[in-house]
Amino acid sequence: MRSKQRGISLLGLMMGAAVLIVVALIGMKLFPSYVEYFAIKKAVNALAGEARGGGSVQEIRKGFDNRAIIDAIDSVKGSDLEITKDASGVVISARYRKEIPLVSNIGIYIEFNAVSRE
Repeated sequence: MRSKQRGISLLGLMMGAAVLIVVALIGMKLFPSYVEYFAIKKAVNALAGEARGGGSVQEIRKGFDNRAIIDAIDSVKGSDLEITKDASGVVISARYRKEIPLVSNIGIYIEFNAVSRE
């Protein structure tokens, strides 16, 4: 008796590889935007911690601009920060949108919101 072979065909392998390549390309396009977002979040949290000891709004904005130069943050400037005070201390937030072109006229649009609260 012959047993039937089981496995993936060449066509199935090629289709699976194509899907994997598309997902990897999209991931590689999105990765820098998320790295920048986490750098912004880290800077905002650090500045909020420093501002607890006292600091003006201008000092916070200047501190963010200095960190932005070091961390290569291009999407947000110090003037874009929303700085408020509440019972727990200073709350710093940065909202911005990022459009990532994929192919031709197809792209991904992401809204980021980095807030100093945990």
